[in-house]
Amino acid sequence: MSRFILARLLTACIVMLGVASLVFLLLHLVPGDPVDVMLGEAATVTNREALRHQLGLDAPLLWQWGSYLIKLLHLDLGVSIHTHQPVASLLARRIPATVILAAAAFLVALCIAFPLGIGAALKRGGAADRIAMLFSVTGVSIPNFWLGPLLILLFSYWLGWLPVSGMDGWPSLVLPSLTLGTTLAALQSRMIRASLLEVMNEDYIRAARARGLGERAVVLQHGLRNALLPVVTVMGLQLGALLTGAVITEFIFDWPGVGQLTIEAIHKRDYPVVQGCILFISAAYVAINLLTDITYAWLDPRIRLDE
Repeated sequence: MSRFILARLLTACIVMLGVASLVFLLLHLVPGDPVDVMLGEAATVTNREALRHQLGLDAPLLWQWGSYLIKLLHLDLGVSIHTHQPVASLLARRIPATVILAAAAFLVALCIAFPLGIGAALKRGGAADRIAMLFSVTGVSIPNFWLGPLLILLFSYWLGWLPVSGMDGWPSLVLPSLTLGTTLAALQSRMIRASLLEVMNEDYIRAARARGLGERAVVLQHGLRNALLPVVTVMGLQLGALLTGAVITEFIFDWPGVGQLTIEAIHKRDYPVVQGCILFISAAYVAINLLTDITYAWLDPRIRLDE
């Protein structure tokens, strides 16, 4: 297992290097100049060139790229072009809000997916199965940028139960977590149903029933544990995708997280902040995938990842 983890860490470093380089190049190839955004159209050529030199944007692109990678090796994400604050401090203020939203959305998904998936598997072809499949298809089909405004109209504008936007106590967390969690729950419930149906026909399940175990013990202790193997993989990928999917949701609900910071930085052509946000999201995604692999091996001792 240790050799596997070391190999994955090396792969993660290579992936992060590729992500940092790709984001750097794409941002500099996108039309637009941060100097124009900062000074406006009325600025003189002299002022433009002075600011461009001050920001280091007049240097060759290859030199800028090398300088950026050297700073990353020292864990220096740079300084914001607009606020002149360290990117690391900007991220540190926004990361807790994103983590809270992702955790709440994941909890919502688990609370919805497991009862629906297990009920659909145990009542295959029945009303519970049809309801679960209808929810799954609907949840996957509705994008976040459409579901979010719909929930705002229903619960904030028409009913007046919940706040529209911002981060002010747990009521403001309900709508964005539902927006993110519903899509996750739709896919998870379908995976739980399919995986549980597959293992319930195995010989060890029939042997457990033959020993006189109750149906609840058979399902939860024997069936569900083995059915979780493919489900855990999907959950790990979804948890990483929460950070990227939260970008749109945070923008819709004005949630002060990394996603909203990313969009604001893109609008302002604030290259260091955009790079820092994407690097954080990528690093979190890679770390979650590594933890998913370790959890997968723990659930199934037959897997020898270190061999």
